[in-house]
Amino acid sequence: MFRHREDAAHQLAARLRGRELHDPLVLAIPRGGVVIGAVLARELGAELDVVLSRKLRAPGQPELALGAVTEDGRVFLNPEARPLLEGLEEYLEEERQFQLAEIARRSRLVRAIRPAASVTGRSVIVTDDGIATGSTMIAALQAARAQGPKELIVAVPVAAPDRLAEVARWCDDVICLLRPRDFWAIGQFYEDFQQVDDAEVARLLRASLPQGQEAACG
Repeated sequence: MFRHREDAAHQLAARLRGRELHDPLVLAIPRGGVVIGAVLARELGAELDVVLSRKLRAPGQPELALGAVTEDGRVFLNPEARPLLEGLEEYLEEERQFQLAEIARRSRLVRAIRPAASVTGRSVIVTDDGIATGSTMIAALQAARAQGPKELIVAVPVAAPDRLAEVARWCDDVICLLRPRDFWAIGQFYEDFQQVDDAEVARLLRASLPQGQEAACG
């Protein structure tokens, strides 16, 4: 059990500290992942940016992920969800477009603060506050891998063990503090799991910038 996201992030950073990283970059999945990522970047001397991927919700069951979509439009579908997709092609495309619109909104927010970081040839740590289905993380990893990093490391405080095994197929290493068998929601493992809003994401990204860079970004 973690006190809050910052507590979890400090514990994750301790696991990563001392590891040889080449020009490290932390890519956080908004919104909760940005709290984790800000601590990791600060403690590891890494650059902080976001990777934008969004869950594709099942019709009538918004907590159930059919898969996820990334900023470049690529879709990852959960293998377990494929039997549910028959006859849902129109719905899936509508949901994809809806989530792409939300990704575009978040991208405008983030890029008003900082430009997209270069990924090529770097040690890239992709993080979130936890992994439930793994769909948004896998989509994020696919997007990052396409940009040619030196290595892709997933660092999360907690994950469902079976989904973490699937995520591991898409990266070079996984750092995860808790892999509980009795897993039903990420918030189950935090004493304080309050929602993170856009203003907090913006504040954390601004705070991570080198002095003077924000002004250069407008």
